[in-house]
Amino acid sequence: MYGHNPYGTHAYSDNNTEDNDIENTKPDLHKYLPDWMRLGFNVRKLLELIADQLGILGAFIIETRMQKSIDHATWGLVDWEKDFGLMSESSLSSNRRREIVKAKLIGAGTTTNEMVVRTAAAFSGGEVDVVEYAAESRVEIVFIGVKGIPPNMAAFIRMLEDIKPAHLTYSFRYTYSIWDDIKYLKWAATKMKTWGELRVYEE
Repeated sequence: MYGHNPYGTHAYSDNNTEDNDIENTKPDLHKYLPDWMRLGFNVRKLLELIADQLGILGAFIIETRMQKSIDHATWGLVDWEKDFGLMSESSLSSNRRREIVKAKLIGAGTTTNEMVVRTAAAFSGGEVDVVEYAAESRVEIVFIGVKGIPPNMAAFIRMLEDIKPAHLTYSFRYTYSIWDDIKYLKWAATKMKTWGELRVYEE
């Protein structure tokens, strides 16, 4: 168990525990021996080897405990995603994957406008507003704090489908640059940007 699967070949070696963490948890075994035993070369080398392995084990224990917190999880994110029925998208950054899990946590319970706002804000990283059209059983989600289409909209839509009532429909409104936002840019600066970049330009 120790040298084979969860520690030796899978959880630790696949995830590159930081060298600093290993050094910080490596014990000084020399102090546990009497002076006359510390002098031998073989004894010193043996103690160094044992201390190295204990340092690795200590760092791995710390790293494993960190996986229990969504704010610190790295390779443990896949378990969080599995627990909440989310697709594990390894192409996304760890921060983005954490936001998706947090949005799922926020979305647990009865769906309200405030819940939709919090969930959308967690995905987009910016201010969001929800306009309700009660007569149409529809809401419009307006992304205010981020220009253009926020990243990972597909995952947000999947989340929205999970938390919204079956009868509720929705649409999105995005924010783009207007002429007043970019009219002070020099021509040389505008030529270096694509039309798509100008549409979401912010100072």
